[in-house]
Amino acid sequence: MTDETDIVLYGGKGGVGKTTCAAAHALGLAAAGKRTLVVSTDPAHSLGDSFDRSLDADPTEVADALFAVEVDSEAGQEAYRSVVEALVAEFRDAGLPLDESDLERLFDAGLIPGGDEVAALEYIARYADADYDTVVFDTAPTGHTLRLLDLPDVLAETLGVAGDVQRRVRRTARAARSMVLGPAAYWGGGGDDNADAVTTLHDRVEAVGTLLRDPTRTSFRVVCTPERMAIAESERLVARLREAEVPVDALVVNRLFTNPDDCDCARCRRDERRHADRLAAVEGTFDLPVRRVPELDGEAQGMDALERVAGVL
Repeated sequence: MTDETDIVLYGGKGGVGKTTCAAAHALGLAAAGKRTLVVSTDPAHSLGDSFDRSLDADPTEVADALFAVEVDSEAGQEAYRSVVEALVAEFRDAGLPLDESDLERLFDAGLIPGGDEVAALEYIARYADADYDTVVFDTAPTGHTLRLLDLPDVLAETLGVAGDVQRRVRRTARAARSMVLGPAAYWGGGGDDNADAVTTLHDRVEAVGTLLRDPTRTSFRVVCTPERMAIAESERLVARLREAEVPVDALVVNRLFTNPDDCDCARCRRDERRHADRLAAVEGTFDLPVRRVPELDGEAQGMDALERVAGVL
């Protein structure tokens, strides 16, 4: 076991094979003796299909030293509900009559944005220092991923405001009680656990933001296919990742037609030339190592298919 868990994230345009690449990379790491967890944060999960196994929100062993999880967005977001509950507890302590329906309205009002991204953030926090050598994340398509990258800063600011409100309410409540009870108002009083809930979550979110930018522990791999739209979206994603200071260590070109049988038919020759041209364009555009994943015969699922992909990742 290493002292710290390494984090690898796979992202890119929808439909380019991120799940296959993430699953294959995780399988390769496990085969090399690293205790590995692969996590799907894509709301449209297909990680279980890759392994031909049913998965849920708890780690399931799918091979020796390899475990897999599909994020439960509702379960993930429950961790953040504590913020609203803590604020409501403070308001009640100050004498404001809030009931359960008020709590639900506060929670639904958007204090915690981006349900799927919040769940993904929670799972990164949950497993960042767990009992694994490496955690591989299969992220949602580009738009979700970019929101995920922004979320630590957004939530840190939101939680900072929540903490300020909480402290002001507490001071007001204590001042009011002291007028009636005198020094006894400062004994007991609750609220400390609630304050800890907000502070702890604020620190947890900030820690994830720092982790995502730590090149000694985190790497992001952008997946594309040799198609113009996928390449263009990958270029934008790499630029955005670098702007966010998230370390990108490779570009993966998936489903690359290489004509291994040297077929002389017009279609094979055409696809071979087109993919060779697109690969040359990728290598000329990106200043990143390029991993080439050949197009697989049949469906890219099951252990045999993943083992073939793992060899190039």
